[in-house]
Amino acid sequence: MWLAVLVVVITSVAAFDVTVTNLWNGGFQAKFTITPNHALHGWRAHLLCDLALDSIEIWRANVVEKRDGGKEFVLVNTPYDPDVSNSGNLVIEFAGHMSGGSSPNCIVTVDGVNSTVPHTTQHAPAPTHDTGPSNGVVAHMKYDYAKALGLSILFYDAQRSGRLPANNPIPWRGDSAVNDGDNGHDLSGGWYDAGDHVKFNLPMAMSTHILLWGFMKFQDAYKHAGQTSMMCDMIKWPLDYFLKCWIPESETYYVQVGDGGPDHGFWGRPENMNMWRPAFKVTAGNGGSDVAGDTASAFAAGYIVFNTICGDASYANRLLQAGKSIYEFAKNHQKIYSQSVPQAAGFYGSSGFRDELSLAAAWLYKATNDGRYLNEARQFHDGGVPWSLSWDDKRIAGTLLLYEITQDGSYKNDVMGFVRSYKPGGGITYTPCGLAYRDQWGANRYAANAAFIAVMAAADGIETNDFVTWTMSQINYILGDNKYHISYEIGFGSNYPVHPHHRGSSCPTSTNWCNAGDPGPNPNLLKGALVGGPDNQDNYDDRRGDYVKNEVACDYNAAFQGALAGLLHFAVNNALPAAPGSRC
Repeated sequence: MWLAVLVVVITSVAAFDVTVTNLWNGGFQAKFTITPNHALHGWRAHLLCDLALDSIEIWRANVVEKRDGGKEFVLVNTPYDPDVSNSGNLVIEFAGHMSGGSSPNCIVTVDGVNSTVPHTTQHAPAPTHDTGPSNGVVAHMKYDYAKALGLSILFYDAQRSGRLPANNPIPWRGDSAVNDGDNGHDLSGGWYDAGDHVKFNLPMAMSTHILLWGFMKFQDAYKHAGQTSMMCDMIKWPLDYFLKCWIPESETYYVQVGDGGPDHGFWGRPENMNMWRPAFKVTAGNGGSDVAGDTASAFAAGYIVFNTICGDASYANRLLQAGKSIYEFAKNHQKIYSQSVPQAAGFYGSSGFRDELSLAAAWLYKATNDGRYLNEARQFHDGGVPWSLSWDDKRIAGTLLLYEITQDGSYKNDVMGFVRSYKPGGGITYTPCGLAYRDQWGANRYAANAAFIAVMAAADGIETNDFVTWTMSQINYILGDNKYHISYEIGFGSNYPVHPHHRGSSCPTSTNWCNAGDPGPNPNLLKGALVGGPDNQDNYDDRRGDYVKNEVACDYNAAFQGALAGLLHFAVNNALPAAPGSRC
C-alpha cells in the first residue's frame, strides 16, 4: 500500500518525489527522479527529510554538505554526468542510515528549476518486482530490460572482495579478504569468481572487457536506465584490482588469489574467512599470454570508457599505459597460463592464447589508432566459426571487433556464420521451450553470450531485425518465457530462484554459523545473478546443492548484461521488433 504524506508546496524551485523501495532496521533504500522544465548542465539539489539521517550513500550525485543535524543534504551532479535534457529525467538512487526501523518522509528540490505543483513523498513497503517497463518509456518491451540491466550491476557489487566503499549498495556485504597479498604486495580487491571466494583473473578479465564493450556500444541504454554512474562505479572495481596485480617493472602478473581446493571446503561468508589465501603469478620465465592478453583488453577498453563516458582522463591514461605494457609481456613470453599456474588448471584451464592476443591488439588499436596493433590483431586472429563465446574462447569477439574496425567482409561472414549456427536449423540443440542449448554447465550463460554477439552485430547493421529478434527469444526465455515462467535472473519479476549456490548469499549476517544444507531460501537476496539454468528438456530445480543448474559466476552475467543493454538500445531508438512468441 502506498502512503501519501508530507505535502509541500514549493514556489521558487521544483520539488520531486522520493520513493522508499526497501526498509530495514537502521536504514532504507530510496530513489527520486529529476525532470526539469529546461535543460541542465550541472545542477544542485537539496534532499529534505522530516527525520535526521546519520548518513547517506548516493549514486549519480555527490554529497557536498550535511545540514540541520542530518535533515538536509546538499547534492551536486557527478563530473561525468552533468547533463539533464529538457523534459528528460535523471533517476537517482540512494541508501539512508539512521537509528531505528522507521523511514523518513523526504522530498528533493533542485535549484533554478521553477515549479508550483505540490509534491508528496511516496513509500512502498518493499520492492514490487514488477516486469513492466521502467521510466514509463518503451512500453512495447515484453520485459523490462532496463530493470534487468540495473539488477545485473548489483550482482557484481555483491561479488566485491576487499574493503568496501561507503557507497556499497549491498547491505549484507562487508569488508573481506583485506589482507590478500604476497610478501607485502597488496592484492586486495577484485571480484570473487562465483559462489566461492577464489579470485581467478582469466574469467574476471573476460567479464570486464565484455561488460565494457557493451557499455561502450550501448551507452544510451545505460543512460536511459539511469545506470551510467552505477556502471562506472561497478566496472572500476576489477580494473583497480588488475592495476595492483600487474607489476611492469618486474614483468610479474598475479593471476589468482586463493586455492580452489581449500576454498571449496569452506561454506561461509567471505567476511568470515580465515584460511590461507596463496597468490599465484606468471612471469617472464613462466608466462601467461591468455590471461595477460585478456587483461590488456580490459585495460584498453577501460581507457576508452573512462575517457569518453565516465569522465576520468587521468585514470584512463593509467589504464592505457598498463594495457600497452601487459600486452607486450603477453606477446613476448608466449605460454598458456594454466601450465605456469597448475592450481588454475582444474577450474579455468586454458586451451590457447592466440584469441586473447588478437583481441588485445584489436582493443589497443581501437584505443590508440596505431596501425601496428591492427596488423598484429590480424596476425594472431584465427578465422572460422567457433563453438561458443566463453571465458576460454574469445575468437568470435575478436572477429566482430575486427569487423567493426575494418569492415572486412571475411570477418562479417564469420560473425554471420556464428549467429546462424546458434539459430534454429544451425546445428545447435534447442530445449522444447526454445533455449539454444550449448552445454549443461551454464546453459543460460552460453545462450546469453551468443545473444550478445547477435545484438552487437545487429547494431553494426548485420541482419538487424533477424538477429535482434533471435536475441529477444533467448533473453526473454531467461526472463520468463520458459517452462516455469520464472526469471533465471534473481530479483527480476516476482518468481525467481531463491536458493542459488552462493556462500555469501546463503549465510545469515547475524552469525558465523552457516549450513549449506538448510532447506530455506537464502537469507540474502543475490540481486541480478544469472543462475546456470535448465537441462536440455527445460527442467530446473531451485536447489542450492545443484551447482550445475544453480551456481552463479561473473562470466555468466557479463554478456547477458550486454545483451540486455543491446535490446534496450533498440527499444529506446524505437527499433525493437515485435517480441517472438513464447513456446511455453
